[in-house]
Amino acid sequence: MKRIFPAVSASLFRIPPTYCQRRICRRGSAGFQPAVSPTSSRQAVRTARRLRIGNPRYSRLEVCATGPALASGHFFRERIYEMEYLVLGTVAVLSLILISGCSKSDPAPARRALAVPVRAALAVQKNIPLQVQAIGAGEATATVALKSQINGQITQVHFIEGQDLKKNDPLFTIDSRPFEAALKQAEATLARDIALAENARLEARRAEDLLKTDSVPQRQYDLAKASEAATQATLNADRALVDNAKLQLEYCSLRSPIDGRAGDLLMHAGNIIKANDATMVIINQIVPLYVTFAVPEKYLPEIKRALAAGELPVRAVVPGQEDAPAEGKLSFLDNTVDATTGTIRLKGTFANPEQRLWPGQFVNVAMTLSVQSNALLVPSQAVESGQGGQYVFVIKPDSTVAYRAVTIGRMVGEEMVIDQGLQPGERVVTDGQLQLVEGAKVEVKSEDGKPAEKRP
Repeated sequence: MKRIFPAVSASLFRIPPTYCQRRICRRGSAGFQPAVSPTSSRQAVRTARRLRIGNPRYSRLEVCATGPALASGHFFRERIYEMEYLVLGTVAVLSLILISGCSKSDPAPARRALAVPVRAALAVQKNIPLQVQAIGAGEATATVALKSQINGQITQVHFIEGQDLKKNDPLFTIDSRPFEAALKQAEATLARDIALAENARLEARRAEDLLKTDSVPQRQYDLAKASEAATQATLNADRALVDNAKLQLEYCSLRSPIDGRAGDLLMHAGNIIKANDATMVIINQIVPLYVTFAVPEKYLPEIKRALAAGELPVRAVVPGQEDAPAEGKLSFLDNTVDATTGTIRLKGTFANPEQRLWPGQFVNVAMTLSVQSNALLVPSQAVESGQGGQYVFVIKPDSTVAYRAVTIGRMVGEEMVIDQGLQPGERVVTDGQLQLVEGAKVEVKSEDGKPAEKRP
């Protein structure tokens, strides 16, 4: 205290009471005002300390010197509360030293390390499929661009756009009157030529009988036989014309050639069309449906081996409908590898009874080549990467962790296959690894998304 306030302490306690006038001041709106006039310096200090503790306005002790001190112009002021804080701090430090030095008990143990809260999961064994994943697109198993085979005017449309069609369902009707007339004309020509052919046949028979009696020359007989043959040929031509007229009449009614779904209606009733000119409607068969996709050529040997052993299952998932995948089988393997991309084109056939797959729709395709038995899996977030490679923190029975280097395999969804480094049933840390070191104490807050059981 003397080192900090040498002048104050010396002046306060050494100036005789006869030479001093002592005042204790308080803080007010007009500055420091005299409050108490003790009789001695020591009493002034004690009074100021008591007033300071009881009322913060009494904050200073002012000692005004008289006599010889007044001539030298010395004034001494002291902040009592600063001295009090210094004394109290010194006493507290000395108390701690005395207590620690005089205690007969053993030194206090080192502060125990706090347990690090973590999340954990078990390493489990599963049978997982070895899959090849790709992006595929739906493709109709059959596509028909319907066109007219005759010239004429459309008189009626029998379906609506987007309608599901069955084979032989009526689609369009073209004006049939010209073709009905042509058919009647062909049939009339055929009837006339039938009569002529019958007459030629009779003439040839009479000529043959007369030739036997030498009543007619051989030349006349030959002409009769030629006429009979010519009329038979004419009959054949007439019958063909009749068949063609009937066919043209059938073309007036256009029917669906396949089961499928109608697209946009491109020709409406009243339009004049020409044979094989404009497309009237496009029909796609979507039950069943193809999904076309490509995989890297390195999988070709495994695909061929799996196809030789039997059917190769293919799964298609529509984005946003992961809970309802479509199941199919591989039905086509292209006969060449695309040299520009290094991939080979494949097709999977899907029954598609609910029509969830659509032509041109992109889907996620997974083709199962084989099944890996008893693969060890952990959540992918449990595996960390360091300078020595991949590692995990394994939770031991005493709730401490051990660093464990692992060899990883492939990703299966959100899980990682561990080839080496772990045993089934071991618990690994999935969250909180940044706070861990070898041997750190941990507290498992949750395991596999559920609160973990407390361990002793």
